[in-house]
Amino acid sequence: MDDLYREEILNHYKRPHNWGPMESPDLEFEDTNPLCGDELRVMLRVADDGTIDDIRFDGHGCAISQAAASMASDEVKGMQVADLLKLDRAFILDLLGIDISATRLKCALLSLKVLKSAGLGGAVDWEPETPASEAEAR
Repeated sequence: MDDLYREEILNHYKRPHNWGPMESPDLEFEDTNPLCGDELRVMLRVADDGTIDDIRFDGHGCAISQAAASMASDEVKGMQVADLLKLDRAFILDLLGIDISATRLKCALLSLKVLKSAGLGGAVDWEPETPASEAEAR
């Protein structure tokens, strides 16, 4: 079963959904994973009723971070921004479908951090129980 999830992750990494710039997004945020340098920017177009009409992302990083962003972008399209803000780490980890080591957890959760930050209009903290990087621990 893990092989199916790994194949899905590689497919999203090689051919990411909703990849590329968006002109005049309503909400936008970018951030990095200080542990490895992965970078991600998310752009949202939001309808008057608070529904996410369109989403685009760009950046660079490992297969886990980029695939998680692609998979999450498919799931949040059509979602209310208020509901986006309620998502937790289980949302991303369930999408990925494989065990993620502690050292790769921030790679996996970067997309959630950036999505929630865009929805709130400012940086949010890492999800609870996400290990601090060496730089943050200092």
